[in-house]
Amino acid sequence: MQNGALMQLVPFVAVAVIFYFLLIRPQQKQLKETKIMLDALKPGDKVITRGGMIGVITAVKDDEVEVEIAKGIKAAFTRSAVGAVLNAVK
Repeated sequence: MQNGALMQLVPFVAVAVIFYFLLIRPQQKQLKETKIMLDALKPGDKVITRGGMIGVITAVKDDEVEVEIAKGIKAAFTRSAVGAVLNAVK
């Protein structure tokens, strides 16, 4: 009787393991990489915001970055608004 109950649990455990490796683990890895990227922002970095604006960071404060989006035009964004750093790899 107990062997049959155990065999009924095997598919649920297998689905849980597959769910972890295909969904949860990659998402945790992506969140970690995004946090590292946001913590490393510095003046001079060329960035694209989540809204699609491209500019160069001119100042970094606690949770804000100032981005020059055109010559002489600066806008303040939260760090989390930065989608990617576009600096060329040197």
